[in-house]
Amino acid sequence: MPVSFFSLLRGPLLLALAAVAAGPATAQSPPPEAPYEASAPLTWELKGARWFDGRQIQRGNLYIEGGVFVAKKPAKVNRKMDLRGQVLIPPLAEAHNHNLQTAWGWQQFAQRYLDEGVFYAAMLCGDPTSVAEVRPLADQPAAPDVNFVTACVTSSDGYPLATLLKDATPDTARQQQQLVLLDTPEQLDAQWPAIRERAAGGMIRAVLAHHERPELRGRPEMFGRLGLSPETLSALTRRAHADQLKVAAHVESAADFDAALAAGVDWIVHLPGYANPLGDPPERFLISQESAEQAARQGTVIVTTVAATELFQPAPEMLAALRTVQRQNLARLQMAHAKLLIGSDVFMGTALAEVKALDQLGALPRPELLRLATRDTPRALFPQRRLGCFEPGCEASFLLLLGDPLEDLSHLDQPLLRVKQGRLLTQLAQVAAASSLASASTAEPPKKAAGSKKAGKAGSKKQAAKPPASKPAAKSARPASAKAR
Repeated sequence: MPVSFFSLLRGPLLLALAAVAAGPATAQSPPPEAPYEASAPLTWELKGARWFDGRQIQRGNLYIEGGVFVAKKPAKVNRKMDLRGQVLIPPLAEAHNHNLQTAWGWQQFAQRYLDEGVFYAAMLCGDPTSVAEVRPLADQPAAPDVNFVTACVTSSDGYPLATLLKDATPDTARQQQQLVLLDTPEQLDAQWPAIRERAAGGMIRAVLAHHERPELRGRPEMFGRLGLSPETLSALTRRAHADQLKVAAHVESAADFDAALAAGVDWIVHLPGYANPLGDPPERFLISQESAEQAARQGTVIVTTVAATELFQPAPEMLAALRTVQRQNLARLQMAHAKLLIGSDVFMGTALAEVKALDQLGALPRPELLRLATRDTPRALFPQRRLGCFEPGCEASFLLLLGDPLEDLSHLDQPLLRVKQGRLLTQLAQVAAASSLASASTAEPPKKAAGSKKAGKAGSKKQAAKPPASKPAAKSARPASAKAR
């Protein structure tokens, strides 16, 4: 039975996505829309701003210079904006996906990340050669910032061999180069140099899948869909920690969750119950309150991945049961104050799908949900950077929304403005090129329109302009009340 979104697909699309996992795809795809371009770093004055601080909406004026928020108004600005009713939030982050780890995937999905306001991402099992092709694409101002994990460890009959290989057999498994195969702790010494070389990004991904059911090892249809033994995972984690590396564990069941905790892993990249490939009783995915508290004590990070559940198309009664288990798991983790991150594992989507799925699930208060998506997850992916905040010294990256997402989450669907480290991101090349050319002194009083005082006020309202375009006007007919100068 399948354990991944990839294995839901059949025919040419399955082959195309398998090629994405293995390396550059040969399939020809239509070119994407006009790419985003980044302006030069701009100096900004944002008057009458409202912004989400991780708990609630704050109000005041904001200033940007040198790519960061600053405390004092700059002497001159490239963009002076009067924000009326709109809300700024930090960009979203995606803690679990695979769609940007090849050049083909980057071409298909990188623009979508920016479209949906997702500026930060973790790709959790990339082939080193394919990732090497993508890194220069990611190292651009108008691109999502990505952490790539290329040290992926599973058993010789483990996931994701069944989805990676067209014909998954012991022979083809030994010949593939994307995954490091490990069956016993004793094999670790021989395999460690290869694992260590691949773990340049600081993290290893390891797979647990139904380890508590050893009888599955003897079933041919389960080949390529299992994972490490708990003893092997524990030995791998100890070795990784000795070399200052983190371990992220893929899990399926609550028993896998407990084994990952016992091994001391740093991340658990699925909430149990995201899928039920074996048709198990839903209680197999329910973690205990004791396990939730252990995760909190150990500082283990749990990535949510509830959006992926519907992709497996469970029967309505099973979907409802899994959703109930997910709510219970999240409630127990919250009660224990365990650390959660937002990640979707939806190959055709981004973290925005996960935010919506969690909101629909009703398991997290909306302020907490937005904090996880816009502050906690970005900081976990890039701990050395000041992300997800609007205080002086924080990176000046944000989305401008038409209204308050705490009241209406649909405001996330189409940002009016995207700014990354003080640079305007836009699909209009001429706007990106010209943005830094205009400047105005912040000491100059605003110019009044000719005519009577009353007429001047009316004229000022008529002249209120949309923010600098971040998408072609044809795609965004939504009104904006921000005045841009």
